[in-house]
This record gives sequence, structure tokens and C-alpha cells, in this order.
Amino acid sequence: MKVWTIANQKGGVGKTTSVATLGGLLVETGHRVLMVDCDPHASLTSYFGYDSDSLDSSLFDAFDIMPHDKTEIPPNFILHTTHENLDFIPSSIGLATLDKKFSQKPGMGLVIKRLKSIFNDDYDYMLLDCPPVLGILLVNAMAACEQLIIPVQTEFLALKGVERMMQTINMITKAKKHSIQYVIVPTMFDRRTRASIATLRNMRDEFGMHLWEKVIPIDTKFRDASKAHQAINYCFPDSRGVYAYRKLLETLKNNESKIQVA
Repeated sequence: MKVWTIANQKGGVGKTTSVATLGGLLVETGHRVLMVDCDPHASLTSYFGYDSDSLDSSLFDAFDIMPHDKTEIPPNFILHTTHENLDFIPSSIGLATLDKKFSQKPGMGLVIKRLKSIFNDDYDYMLLDCPPVLGILLVNAMAACEQLIIPVQTEFLALKGVERMMQTINMITKAKKHSIQYVIVPTMFDRRTRASIATLRNMRDEFGMHLWEKVIPIDTKFRDASKAHQAINYCFPDSRGVYAYRKLLETLKNNESKIQVA
């Protein structure tokens, strides 16, 4: 099972939309996908129509129990979406207490890696939807990932989140003792506005080869898909947003091949 982490230390840049859309497209191409909602705000959980406050178990239980195999996994730990082979581990507000409760507990930085081992034969991909703050959850997601996707809204304030992510990447790289493959993805691009165009130009100057050459455009169909609790490629397959994410998936797959060769 391959692990892709979708992260940015700024909210509202399209992380959850990216996880849901890439997950849907991977399933469409024949893969089994496990998404993980690592954000206490539970946006991914809500996206697929679940109320995080009413669930029997969540990702929090993995940090509390630290399971070694499936026999220690609580009931309903993995939930199903309306799409076959697209499942997810839900979030809960309890995740917001992890750093306070478990910061001194050994092995806290490798819980998601354990989950990867436990479910390795059941899925082809694990997609991690991360919180916008540096803590146990983001460290776990970065430690487990093989490819990091950083969605960045094409407006000036969003660039601050990328700067913080670069610092986090450097920190994790030193700890792992090898580099992290990452791609910066411009999102919510509106070609009608000067701000979007100017921000994209700045991003190209600053991030060079790590910046994806295309953009994810503004598309109201993303909102409509989330209201329908479906991955957008199933309800609006011909939308501009789906077309863009298909191109992004091609790039990520190519990067994956390069990693394997290396």
C-alpha cells in the first residue's frame, strides 16, 4: 500500500477536496483506497455524510490503543462511502487532545505507519487528510508518506502556509534521514483575477520544479459534490475540476514510478 499525504499548514486551501477527488479517481482506475481523516475538524468525515460526534470509533482510538493487528481494531473503525473500494477512517474531536494527552507516550509518531502495516493487504493506497497545524497528527502523516501533496490556494496569504510546510519538511527529512518527494499544487485558481495570476507567477519563481505545472481551477461542482457526499468524478465527471485532478493524478503516478526506479 502506497501512502500519499495531503497537507498544508493553512486551512481552506483544498486539502479535503483533493483527498476525496484523488481517492475517487484512484478507485475509478481500479485501485482500493483507504482515506484517513487526520483533522479534528472532521471535514472529510462530514464530506462523506457522517457526523463525527455520533460515531462509535475514530482515528483517535488508534492513538489510544496503538493496535498491533486487526484483532485490536475497534468495531466500525473503517467506514464505507457510497463508492465501492473507497473507504475511510473517520476523525473525532478527541484528536484535538492528542498532543496534550499523549505527547510523552512512546511511539506516538508512528501510529499511522502501524495502520499502514495492519491494512497493507486490503488497500492499494492510503490518502491522509491532515490538520493545518504542526503536531502529532501531521508528524505521523509526514513520517508515513511516500509522496506529499501540498495544495496551495492561489492568493498571497496562502504562501505563508507553504513556508511553514517547507520548515516542517526539513525537520522530518532530518529525522527520517532521507528526502520527501513533494509537489505543490496551485488550487482555486481564477484566471479572471489579477491576484490569482500574480500569486501563480510568484509560486513559479519561488518553488520551481516542485510546483505542479498546471492548476486546479475554481469550480462550483466541488461544492455540489460535497453536498451530495460523493467524489466529484462520479457525479460531475466532465467538470473542469475533474479534468484538472485527472492531470494531477497522472503527474503523481509518474512521480511514483520515478521513486520506485530510484
